[in-house]
Amino acid sequence: MKLDGPLADRDAWRATRCSVDLALTVVGTRSAMLLLREAFYGTTRFHDFTSRIGITDANAADRLKDLVDIGVFEKRPYREEGQRTRYEYLLTDMGRALLPAVLALMQWGDTYLQGDGGPLRVVEDSTGAPVHVHVCTTDGSKVSLDELRVRRPRKARRRGASE
Repeated sequence: MKLDGPLADRDAWRATRCSVDLALTVVGTRSAMLLLREAFYGTTRFHDFTSRIGITDANAADRLKDLVDIGVFEKRPYREEGQRTRYEYLLTDMGRALLPAVLALMQWGDTYLQGDGGPLRVVEDSTGAPVHVHVCTTDGSKVSLDELRVRRPRKARRRGASE
């Protein structure tokens, strides 16, 4: 990856307001990522999260509260007959947008950490074709690390302002 323009001198700037850092404050724990994995598998209820992941109720409660507060999950009440009101946790649009990150971690783990390629395969529902996460342009062309460039976004020009 190449750094463009003023970013090329890495000693002249610091990665403040880094989006990777901000994202990790939301999903940077093992339990948060596993809660997301389970939500993508269809888990919605607290007990199911804790039993499937193998984390304590306290850890699950803390992580789910954080993920609800930031907007990754929404809590929805439900009540089974004769029981008290409980809550299920549903992915929001913000939460569903994390799917490529979770799938990329799964794909990386399957490739580099599992001798047999991993225990599960993610496929397209109607065709059964394997699904893979990769870096691509807006037209879908794959891009390698060496073909990437990092630059600052262009600022909108103000009327009458010169650059």
